Parts: sequence; structure tokens; C-alpha cells
Amino acid sequence: MTRDSLSKKEERTSYILLVAPALLLYLFVMAFPALFSIFLSFSTYRGGRIMDLSNHGFGGLRAYREIFSDQYFYMGLRNNIYIVLVSVFGQIPLGFMLAYVLSMGLIKKTGFFQTMIYLPNVISAVIIGILFNRFFLGSQSLWLELVRRFSDPEAIYIPSGMDIIPVLVVILWMYTGMYMLIFLANLQKIDVSIIEASKIDGANEWQTLRYIILPALSGVIVTCAILAISGSLRSFDLVFIMTEGRPAERTSVLAIYMYKKAFRQAPDYPVANAISTIMVIICFILIGLTRFTEKRLSSGD
Repeated sequence: MTRDSLSKKEERTSYILLVAPALLLYLFVMAFPALFSIFLSFSTYRGGRIMDLSNHGFGGLRAYREIFSDQYFYMGLRNNIYIVLVSVFGQIPLGFMLAYVLSMGLIKKTGFFQTMIYLPNVISAVIIGILFNRFFLGSQSLWLELVRRFSDPEAIYIPSGMDIIPVLVVILWMYTGMYMLIFLANLQKIDVSIIEASKIDGANEWQTLRYIILPALSGVIVTCAILAISGSLRSFDLVFIMTEGRPAERTSVLAIYMYKKAFRQAPDYPVANAISTIMVIICFILIGLTRFTEKRLSSGD
């Protein structure tokens, strides 16, 4: 065996030894549960030892047919779409604008404003959910008072179609600071000399933003969009604490719908796992559309 082949073998062995722990961890913690969840969605499992195959019969598409015939699934899907839209077209642009204002030094005491805008991210979602539950819900809540003032003076509950708005407002307020911090960190990486050169050449603020800053942050924007989409589809804790899907499941999301199918009343584990599979598929589709759009824009088509 030559010295070159020996060094390649040692390099291959070292690579395997370094990668194996992370790969095994991924297979047992991520890949296996995901595949087993898909398996459960086609089974008839109703309880008992989950790894005992005698408890699993083949249920076919029964769980999926039940989901797609249930109006509450579509209500949860609708609310998740609202959350995705607020996250992608609300949190990300607002976070970028705040980061741009702070990075350009357009206001004083930037450190104070950074802290205040990011502060909701370090507060427990449970605490925020309880706080805004009192603020927005109930017969004497601020939200209902606004409805009485501007819509129906005799209203004793929030009208249908408006009950998800408080949840969207809280989500917008709570997570915008995270994207502001991401953009702020990446804005500081842009070479200042390039911006100064563009201004010397006569570029105004909008042209500098459009032709220099935004293209430099295109990858960051796509990453933020992926984070927003995946996080929006997993929304559970804040919505559950604020409303638990009430009233009449009109503020429910897919994660709450899945939780109730799995752990409330008569548990239906195949349906719950089918919902999680559908959530993953929707997430992949939206992320794929995001990447496709980014490639089309970067190619100039």
C-alpha cells in the first residue's frame, strides 16, 4: 500500500469517525421519528405499546380522508396561512426597515431601541399569551371595546372573521425583533466603501437600497422567509395559551388541531400523525416556492 493510498484511507476513516455521531443522532432523533409518523398515519394504532407491531393494522387512507372532510382542518389551515402571510410579508419587511433605520444611524440611542424591539423574543410565549389573552379576549377586553366603538355597539363577542386578528397582531409584535437582529448583523457586513462610492457617483438613498443593499441581502431574506414559513406552520404555544382555538375553533391552527386529535377525548393517533405529515408537505411546498421565486428574481426573468 502506497503512502498516498494510506493517507486517503486515514482521511476517509477520520471523516467517517467525525460524521458518524452526528449522522446517528440525526437518524434517531429526526429521520426515524419522521418516517415512523408517516407509518402511523396509515395504521390503525389506538394505544398500547407503540413499538409492538401487533397494535398496528393497516388503515389505508382513512386518516387522510377524515382530515380532508373535516371543516376544522380547513379552519386551522386558513389561520396558518394568515400567520405565514403576516410572518413573511409583515415581520420580515418590518424587521428589515427597523434594522436599516438603526444601522444608518437615523435615530439616536440605537442600543436602547434594539433591546426594546428584540425584548419580546426573550419573554416566554406562555407569559405573552396570558397577558394578551386578558388584553384582547373577554367581555371587557380592549379589542371588544374597539369592535363596539367602530362596528357594533351592542357586540358581546368578537365577530366571526375578526377573532384571529389579535393573534396575528401579537405574532407580528413578538417575532419582528428576531428578523431585525438578523438583518442588522448582516447589514454591518456590507462594505461601507461601496455605499459611499455609490453616493459619490450620484446614487440616492433609494437607489443605494435597491441596487446595493437588497441584492447583498438576498440570501438572508430567503433564509428569513424559510424560518418564517417553518415557524408559522409550527405555531402552537402562543395561540394555545391565548385562545386554545376558541371561539368554536375559529382561532385554531393545524398544530392545535393535531394536539386535540392526539390527546383530547378519544385519541386518534393516525389522524394526528397524518396532520403532521400534511404540515411537513405544506412547509416543503412553500419553501420550494420561496427558493424558486428567489432564483427567478436573481436570474432577472
